Amino acid sequence: MFGRRIQRKSREDVVRMRSAGLVVARALDEVGRHLEPGRTTMELNEIADAAIRRWGAVPSFLGYEGYPASVCVSVNDQVIHAIPGPLELQAGDVVSVDCGAVLDGWHGDAARTLIVGGGDPQDEFLVETTRRAMWIGIAALWGARRIGEVGRAIDAYITDQEASTSRQLGIVEEFVGHGIGTEMHQDPDVPNYATKRLGERIGAGMCFAIEPMITAGGGGVVTEEDGWTVRTADASRAAHWENTVAVLPDGLAVLTEADLGRTELAALGVPVASGFEAER
Repeated sequence: MFGRRIQRKSREDVVRMRSAGLVVARALDEVGRHLEPGRTTMELNEIADAAIRRWGAVPSFLGYEGYPASVCVSVNDQVIHAIPGPLELQAGDVVSVDCGAVLDGWHGDAARTLIVGGGDPQDEFLVETTRRAMWIGIAALWGARRIGEVGRAIDAYITDQEASTSRQLGIVEEFVGHGIGTEMHQDPDVPNYATKRLGERIGAGMCFAIEPMITAGGGGVVTEEDGWTVRTADASRAAHWENTVAVLPDGLAVLTEADLGRTELAALGVPVASGFEAER
Protein backbone atom coordinates (compact mmCIF):
# COMPACT_ATOMS: atom_id res chain seq x y z
CA MET A 1 0.00 0.00 0.00
CA PHE A 2 3.02 2.29 0.02
CA GLY A 3 4.65 4.40 -2.66
CA ARG A 4 1.88 4.17 -5.27
CA ARG A 5 0.34 6.83 -7.45
CA ILE A 6 -2.90 8.26 -6.04
CA GLN A 7 -5.52 9.97 -8.21
CA ARG A 8 -6.16 13.57 -7.18
CA LYS A 9 -9.50 15.12 -8.07
CA SER A 10 -10.39 18.73 -8.74
CA ARG A 11 -13.40 20.23 -6.98
CA GLU A 12 -15.26 19.86 -10.29
CA ASP A 13 -14.39 16.16 -10.37
CA VAL A 14 -15.72 15.76 -6.84
CA VAL A 15 -18.96 17.48 -7.84
CA ARG A 16 -19.37 14.79 -10.50
CA MET A 17 -18.59 12.09 -7.95
CA ARG A 18 -21.28 13.58 -5.74
CA SER A 19 -23.84 12.77 -8.42
CA ALA A 20 -22.76 9.12 -8.42
CA GLY A 21 -22.73 9.12 -4.62
CA LEU A 22 -26.30 10.36 -4.46
CA VAL A 23 -27.42 7.53 -6.75
CA VAL A 24 -25.88 5.04 -4.32
CA ALA A 25 -27.47 6.77 -1.31
CA ARG A 26 -30.91 6.74 -2.94
CA ALA A 27 -30.61 3.10 -3.95
CA LEU A 28 -29.64 2.07 -0.42
CA ASP A 29 -32.52 4.09 1.02
CA GLU A 30 -34.91 2.31 -1.31
CA VAL A 31 -33.56 -1.10 -0.33
CA GLY A 32 -33.93 -0.14 3.32
CA ARG A 33 -37.61 0.70 2.81
CA HIS A 34 -38.20 -2.82 1.46
CA LEU A 35 -36.22 -4.71 4.09
CA GLU A 36 -38.84 -6.99 5.64
CA PRO A 37 -39.41 -10.62 6.58
CA GLY A 38 -40.07 -12.85 3.58
CA ARG A 39 -38.20 -10.63 1.14
CA THR A 40 -35.42 -12.49 -0.69
CA THR A 41 -31.93 -11.12 -1.08
CA MET A 42 -32.40 -11.30 -4.87
CA GLU A 43 -35.45 -9.07 -4.58
CA LEU A 44 -33.32 -6.52 -2.76
CA ASN A 45 -30.79 -6.76 -5.59
CA GLU A 46 -33.51 -6.09 -8.15
CA ILE A 47 -34.78 -3.09 -6.18
CA ALA A 48 -31.28 -1.60 -6.03
CA ASP A 49 -30.55 -2.30 -9.69
CA ALA A 50 -33.77 -0.60 -10.79
CA ALA A 51 -33.07 2.43 -8.59
CA ILE A 52 -29.52 2.84 -9.89
CA ARG A 53 -30.67 2.70 -13.51
CA ARG A 54 -33.65 4.97 -12.86
CA TRP A 55 -31.22 7.68 -11.80
CA GLY A 56 -29.18 7.27 -14.99
CA ALA A 57 -26.26 5.30 -13.58
CA VAL A 58 -24.93 1.76 -13.98
CA PRO A 59 -24.20 -0.70 -11.14
CA SER A 60 -20.45 -0.81 -10.49
CA PHE A 61 -20.53 -4.32 -9.07
CA LEU A 62 -22.32 -6.16 -11.88
CA GLY A 63 -19.67 -8.04 -13.84
CA TYR A 64 -16.80 -6.69 -11.74
CA GLU A 65 -14.23 -9.49 -11.84
CA GLY A 66 -17.15 -11.76 -12.69
CA TYR A 67 -19.45 -10.75 -9.82
CA PRO A 68 -22.99 -11.73 -10.93
CA ALA A 69 -25.19 -9.14 -9.19
CA SER A 70 -25.68 -5.40 -8.74
CA VAL A 71 -25.28 -5.33 -4.94
CA CYS A 72 -23.89 -7.56 -2.21
CA VAL A 73 -26.41 -8.66 0.43
CA SER A 74 -24.69 -10.27 3.42
CA VAL A 75 -26.81 -11.78 6.19
CA ASN A 76 -25.86 -12.51 9.83
CA ASP A 77 -22.43 -14.20 9.83
CA GLN A 78 -21.79 -13.19 6.22
CA VAL A 79 -19.44 -10.21 6.35
CA ILE A 80 -19.25 -9.00 2.75
CA HIS A 81 -19.66 -9.96 -0.91
CA ALA A 82 -22.57 -12.38 -0.47
CA ILE A 83 -24.31 -13.01 -3.79
CA PRO A 84 -28.07 -12.28 -3.76
CA GLY A 85 -30.31 -15.29 -4.27
CA PRO A 86 -33.40 -17.09 -2.96
CA LEU A 87 -32.60 -16.65 0.74
CA GLU A 88 -35.67 -15.26 2.52
CA LEU A 89 -35.04 -12.75 5.27
CA GLN A 90 -36.40 -13.38 8.73
CA ALA A 91 -37.19 -11.01 11.59
CA GLY A 92 -34.00 -10.27 13.51
CA ASP A 93 -31.61 -10.91 10.62
CA VAL A 94 -28.63 -8.57 10.42
CA VAL A 95 -28.38 -7.52 6.77
CA SER A 96 -25.51 -5.62 5.16
CA VAL A 97 -26.13 -4.15 1.70
CA ASP A 98 -23.10 -2.93 -0.26
CA CYS A 99 -23.86 -0.84 -3.34
CA GLY A 100 -21.80 0.87 -6.05
CA ALA A 101 -22.75 2.97 -9.05
CA VAL A 102 -20.89 4.67 -11.86
CA LEU A 103 -22.26 7.84 -13.48
CA ASP A 104 -20.46 9.72 -16.24
CA GLY A 105 -17.30 7.78 -15.48
CA TRP A 106 -17.23 8.49 -11.71
CA HIS A 107 -17.91 5.98 -8.94
CA GLY A 108 -19.75 6.02 -5.64
CA ASP A 109 -19.60 3.17 -3.11
CA ALA A 110 -21.41 2.71 0.20
CA ALA A 111 -22.79 0.06 2.53
CA ARG A 112 -25.40 0.00 5.26
CA THR A 113 -26.27 -2.65 7.86
CA LEU A 114 -29.84 -2.91 9.09
CA ILE A 115 -31.78 -5.35 11.24
CA VAL A 116 -34.96 -6.84 9.81
CA GLY A 117 -37.83 -5.79 12.05
CA GLY A 118 -35.51 -4.75 14.88
CA GLY A 119 -33.10 -6.95 16.77
CA ASP A 120 -31.80 -7.93 20.15
CA PRO A 121 -29.55 -5.53 22.09
CA GLN A 122 -26.35 -7.34 21.10
CA ASP A 123 -27.11 -6.99 17.39
CA GLU A 124 -28.19 -3.38 17.79
CA PHE A 125 -24.93 -2.68 19.64
CA LEU A 126 -22.89 -4.31 16.86
CA VAL A 127 -24.61 -2.37 14.09
CA GLU A 128 -24.42 0.99 15.87
CA THR A 129 -20.82 0.46 16.94
CA THR A 130 -19.83 -0.32 13.34
CA ARG A 131 -21.70 2.72 12.05
CA ARG A 132 -20.01 4.90 14.63
CA ALA A 133 -16.60 3.39 13.81
CA MET A 134 -17.11 4.43 10.19
CA TRP A 135 -17.77 8.02 11.22
CA ILE A 136 -14.76 8.01 13.54
CA GLY A 137 -12.66 6.84 10.62
CA ILE A 138 -14.12 9.46 8.29
CA ALA A 139 -13.50 12.24 10.81
CA ALA A 140 -9.88 11.10 11.16
CA LEU A 141 -9.29 12.08 7.53
CA TRP A 142 -9.56 15.71 8.59
CA GLY A 143 -6.37 16.80 10.27
CA ALA A 144 -4.61 13.46 9.81
CA ARG A 145 -1.32 13.47 7.97
CA ARG A 146 -1.27 9.87 6.81
CA ILE A 147 -3.84 7.27 5.88
CA GLY A 148 -2.84 4.88 8.66
CA GLU A 149 -4.30 7.32 11.18
CA VAL A 150 -7.76 6.32 9.96
CA GLY A 151 -7.14 2.72 10.96
CA ARG A 152 -5.69 3.77 14.29
CA ALA A 153 -8.78 5.86 15.06
CA ILE A 154 -11.15 3.00 14.22
CA ASP A 155 -9.06 0.48 16.16
CA ALA A 156 -8.92 2.72 19.24
CA TYR A 157 -12.68 3.23 19.17
CA ILE A 158 -13.43 -0.49 18.89
CA THR A 159 -10.96 -1.29 21.66
CA ASP A 160 -12.59 1.32 23.89
CA GLN A 161 -16.05 -0.09 23.19
CA GLU A 162 -14.90 -3.58 24.11
CA ALA A 163 -13.40 -2.35 27.36
CA SER A 164 -16.30 -0.13 28.37
CA THR A 165 -19.09 -2.62 27.58
CA SER A 166 -17.34 -5.97 28.21
CA ARG A 167 -18.65 -7.16 24.85
CA GLN A 168 -16.42 -8.93 22.36
CA LEU A 169 -15.78 -7.21 19.06
CA GLY A 170 -13.51 -8.18 16.19
CA ILE A 171 -12.07 -6.07 13.37
CA VAL A 172 -11.87 -7.85 10.03
CA GLU A 173 -8.35 -7.13 8.77
CA GLU A 174 -8.37 -9.16 5.57
CA PHE A 175 -10.53 -6.59 3.77
CA VAL A 176 -10.00 -2.83 3.89
CA GLY A 177 -11.19 0.49 2.51
CA HIS A 178 -9.73 2.03 -0.62
CA GLY A 179 -9.31 5.00 -2.88
CA ILE A 180 -12.10 5.66 -5.37
CA GLY A 181 -12.71 7.88 -8.40
CA THR A 182 -12.70 6.93 -12.07
CA GLU A 183 -12.33 3.35 -10.86
CA MET A 184 -14.19 1.70 -8.01
CA HIS A 185 -11.00 0.48 -6.34
CA GLN A 186 -7.96 2.72 -6.43
CA ASP A 187 -4.85 3.28 -4.34
CA PRO A 188 -4.38 3.57 -1.46
CA ASP A 189 -5.70 0.80 0.75
CA VAL A 190 -7.29 2.14 3.95
CA PRO A 191 -6.89 -0.29 6.88
CA ASN A 192 -9.53 -0.41 9.58
CA TYR A 193 -6.95 -1.36 12.22
CA ALA A 194 -3.77 0.08 13.70
CA THR A 195 -0.56 -0.57 11.75
CA LYS A 196 3.06 0.33 12.46
CA ARG A 197 3.47 2.01 9.09
CA LEU A 198 1.23 5.01 8.51
CA GLY A 199 1.33 4.91 4.71
CA GLU A 200 0.61 7.68 2.23
CA ARG A 201 0.08 11.32 3.08
CA ILE A 202 -3.49 12.58 2.94
CA GLY A 203 -4.03 15.62 0.74
CA ALA A 204 -6.73 17.70 -0.88
CA GLY A 205 -8.38 16.04 -3.86
CA MET A 206 -8.14 12.52 -2.48
CA CYS A 207 -11.29 10.41 -2.26
CA PHE A 208 -11.69 7.33 -0.10
CA ALA A 209 -14.18 4.60 0.70
CA ILE A 210 -14.05 4.20 4.48
CA GLU A 211 -15.58 0.84 5.42
CA PRO A 212 -15.03 -0.91 8.74
CA MET A 213 -16.25 -4.50 9.03
CA ILE A 214 -16.83 -5.47 12.66
CA THR A 215 -17.90 -8.78 14.17
CA ALA A 216 -19.44 -9.83 17.47
CA GLY A 217 -16.61 -12.34 17.88
CA GLY A 218 -13.14 -12.75 16.42
CA GLY A 219 -11.84 -10.98 13.33
CA GLY A 220 -11.10 -14.14 11.35
CA VAL A 221 -13.00 -14.83 8.13
CA VAL A 222 -13.37 -17.58 5.53
CA THR A 223 -14.44 -17.37 1.88
CA GLU A 224 -17.08 -19.78 0.63
CA GLU A 225 -16.74 -22.02 -2.40
CA ASP A 226 -18.53 -19.46 -4.60
CA GLY A 227 -15.34 -17.42 -4.36
CA TRP A 228 -17.19 -14.31 -3.14
CA THR A 229 -19.15 -14.77 0.08
CA VAL A 230 -17.04 -14.00 3.15
CA ARG A 231 -18.20 -15.33 6.53
CA THR A 232 -16.88 -15.00 10.04
CA ALA A 233 -14.71 -17.97 10.97
CA ASP A 234 -16.47 -18.37 14.33
CA ALA A 235 -20.04 -17.89 12.97
CA SER A 236 -20.44 -14.62 14.90
CA ARG A 237 -22.60 -11.93 13.36
CA ALA A 238 -21.02 -9.07 11.42
CA ALA A 239 -21.81 -5.52 10.35
CA HIS A 240 -20.41 -3.38 7.53
CA TRP A 241 -20.78 0.37 7.03
CA GLU A 242 -19.19 2.38 4.24
CA ASN A 243 -19.23 5.86 2.72
CA THR A 244 -17.36 7.59 -0.10
CA VAL A 245 -15.57 10.68 1.21
CA ALA A 246 -13.72 13.53 -0.51
CA VAL A 247 -10.96 15.50 1.23
CA LEU A 248 -10.90 19.15 0.13
CA PRO A 249 -8.98 22.18 1.42
CA ASP A 250 -11.93 23.53 3.43
CA GLY A 251 -13.41 20.29 4.74
CA LEU A 252 -14.77 16.84 3.96
CA ALA A 253 -17.68 15.92 1.70
CA VAL A 254 -19.35 12.57 2.39
CA LEU A 255 -20.59 11.97 -1.13
CA THR A 256 -22.87 9.02 -0.36
CA GLU A 257 -24.87 10.79 2.37
CA ALA A 258 -27.84 12.99 1.47
CA ASP A 259 -26.66 15.75 3.83
CA LEU A 260 -22.96 15.33 2.88
CA GLY A 261 -22.41 13.99 6.40
CA ARG A 262 -23.06 17.42 7.89
CA THR A 263 -24.83 16.22 11.04
CA GLU A 264 -22.33 13.52 11.97
CA LEU A 265 -19.27 15.61 11.06
CA ALA A 266 -20.48 18.61 13.05
CA ALA A 267 -20.76 16.42 16.15
CA LEU A 268 -17.15 15.38 15.61
CA GLY A 269 -15.89 18.93 15.02
CA VAL A 270 -15.15 18.44 11.31
CA PRO A 271 -16.09 21.04 8.66
CA VAL A 272 -18.04 20.16 5.52
CA ALA A 273 -16.53 21.33 2.25
CA SER A 274 -18.30 24.18 0.50
CA GLY A 275 -19.71 24.10 -3.01
CA PHE A 276 -21.89 21.02 -2.60
CA GLU A 277 -25.63 20.93 -2.20
CA ALA A 278 -27.27 18.71 0.38
CA GLU A 279 -30.19 16.69 -0.97
CA ARG A 280 -33.53 17.87 0.32
